[in-house]
Amino acid sequence: MEGLTGVFFSLCILLLFLLAGKFLRVRVKLFQKIFLPASIIGGFLALLFGPYLLDLLPAFLFDTWSQIPGLLINIVFATLFLGVAIPGIRIMWTQGGSQLCFGMIAGAGQYLVAMLVTVLLLTPLFGVPPIFATILEIGFAGGHGTAAGMHPVFTELGFPAGSALAQMSATVGIIIAVVGGVFYINVAIRKGYCVNLDQSKGIPEYKKVGLIPEKERVPSSKATVASESIEPLAFHFAVVGLAILIGWAMLVVVRQLHPNLGGFPLFPLAMVGGMIVQAVSMRIKVSQYYDRLTFERILGFSLDVLVVAAIASIRLDLFVENLWPFLILMAVGVGWLFFCLIVLAPRMFPYNWLERGVTEYGMQSGVTAMGLLLLRLVDPNYKTDTAQAFGFKQMLYEPFLGGGFITATAPFILISLGIWYSIWAAAGIMLVFGFISYISGWTRMRPDKKAR
Repeated sequence: MEGLTGVFFSLCILLLFLLAGKFLRVRVKLFQKIFLPASIIGGFLALLFGPYLLDLLPAFLFDTWSQIPGLLINIVFATLFLGVAIPGIRIMWTQGGSQLCFGMIAGAGQYLVAMLVTVLLLTPLFGVPPIFATILEIGFAGGHGTAAGMHPVFTELGFPAGSALAQMSATVGIIIAVVGGVFYINVAIRKGYCVNLDQSKGIPEYKKVGLIPEKERVPSSKATVASESIEPLAFHFAVVGLAILIGWAMLVVVRQLHPNLGGFPLFPLAMVGGMIVQAVSMRIKVSQYYDRLTFERILGFSLDVLVVAAIASIRLDLFVENLWPFLILMAVGVGWLFFCLIVLAPRMFPYNWLERGVTEYGMQSGVTAMGLLLLRLVDPNYKTDTAQAFGFKQMLYEPFLGGGFITATAPFILISLGIWYSIWAAAGIMLVFGFISYISGWTRMRPDKKAR
């Protein structure tokens, strides 16, 4: 099946696997206990039927699915700041500064530990190139879409396996985010670290199953334009399309700046396009017709489909070829993030350290959606200020790491500077933000972990 018809039916079958993933989440207690998202379950189910395992599905499906993540990531990033009132830098810094310092140390630390283990162990033992180190942050904080969007970059720099390995890294990251996050939340509840949860309350059962009872349901969007003139969802999709087109126009310019930027991805510029659209819309008073919840539904749909497609189309042959260096790198990355959560978070957050730390842990290992998932578990009604602090931090953080410009250019930087200078650069970023946290009075060397 070829052409647009093939794309249409490929998407329908992909959504069928997503639905199957949701069915298994509802039925299988293990998936409920570890809060495994339906998109992950559906993706592995599709992978099982793919060419590297049972080989029961036609090849055109996987040819289409492999292209979906690199396209949908542009929608995800374009919607990040649409419908969001952008406050002044002073307000964002006052409320989200400590979150930003912690996030920058955790994010830059992923590059630091990955480059150190690569240059000291993985390259001497397994012969992997230095660029191998970048798949940790690209996969963990960046996610499946970022990994797919980086395919032209890895190809341009002579490491075509990079995108497939980064997508597997993203899969590991999401699993670690939910499994590790839920495990530590349960430990924190027993030890009295949570502000709003204790052993008597625990985590609501419906959150484990993933089906919301009627009394707990809330509207997922709001109509801001009359459907007689334009469907509200279509209106918001059109705004997203405008943001992506602005990003695409900037991409044409960026790729002409230097020969090495020929493979620069679109998604970080789509994010900038979204920020431009939002800023202009606020100035001309059009943003009052933007519904943030609708943009979040567009983002969520794109992310779910993206994850299923990315896992379903993983090149298992490339993964197997790099199995041992990959596993070592993942172990080092997971160890670093748990160190950040258990050791650094209580010392870098003056209050609500568990809520703030576990949200950042989820984001750093499994993208923003996983961070918010863990936050909803420990602070279901947003009684702490964590959601606001995290949101402000993301406005300052996302343009650079977690899929931003540093993530997009990290392979170029590493190749240009060399791995040792890159290591010093990552360490320098961590020291700067550690120092800022200290002089701002946020750092506590002898923290009291109990919730207050």
